[in-house]
Amino acid sequence: MDPSAVIRAERLTRRFGGRPGHEAVRGIDLAVRRGELFALLGTNGAGKTSVLEVLAGLARPTSGSVQVLGHDPFRARRLIRSRIGIMLQARGFAADLTVAETTKAWAGTLTRPRPVGEVLELVGLTSRRQVRIRQLSGGEQQRLGLALAILGQPEVLFLDEPTAGLDPAARKHTWQLISELLHSGTTVLLTTHQLAEAAELADRLAILRSGRIVGFGTPEQIAATRPARISFRLATASPLPSLPGVVASVNGSAVVLDTEDLQGTLSAVLAWADACGVRLHELVARPASLEEAYLAIAETGDEVAA
Repeated sequence: MDPSAVIRAERLTRRFGGRPGHEAVRGIDLAVRRGELFALLGTNGAGKTSVLEVLAGLARPTSGSVQVLGHDPFRARRLIRSRIGIMLQARGFAADLTVAETTKAWAGTLTRPRPVGEVLELVGLTSRRQVRIRQLSGGEQQRLGLALAILGQPEVLFLDEPTAGLDPAARKHTWQLISELLHSGTTVLLTTHQLAEAAELADRLAILRSGRIVGFGTPEQIAATRPARISFRLATASPLPSLPGVVASVNGSAVVLDTEDLQGTLSAVLAWADACGVRLHELVARPASLEEAYLAIAETGDEVAA
């Protein structure tokens, strides 16, 4: 375990309902470095929010240890509260307050809040500042939740599905804002079930399945656990060359080659086609994707650590 990490969990377990109960988090270890974005990726019910709530000090672990900024986040909530920001899916805003009133009220609880106008501009709610919470769309309430999370200029930011319910433009704007926070030195732990979000933002990620970490590494490392793929169609039936280490699938004229060496295999296929006068139609060569790796890991539960 990295001793310099600003977020650390060792053998973290969280159980609901006493013994035996439901074990939502099953003995996970993770360490988040200062200034990085660490994503918890998984389907609904995988345990992402349960992990985040414990790491953010909102819930006590059933067993195991947690440290944030050198302190137990549950026992030392008052000590680290001014240094962290939290955005949850369940927000609990007062429905009759306006956006500006809600933000000002929250700013009054913080030691060094950003100016209210500045933070509302950052999340794209300036034009909605006098609108009451009950009149906001779900996506606008989501953006307000992010505004409150970053209002205190936190060192560590916990974001639970921050772009859920946002339209594509608002999602892209939120990604840009999170990237700017990272560049300013903020450490971010983010939960998401969106593969594009993890691929776009995460320095490293963990894939959760049934409360366990079954995949860990950078997006590129996780993707590389699956083979690259070359596909094409043959105008006429032709025997394929011998390609060591390549798994070939032929369905009529369609050929799919799975390979660990994309460049080498592609060069061999092109050389074979040129030497034999074979025309390759609809040729596509692409590296493995995070989506393919995620689906394979999530379906099988086989652990992958890069």
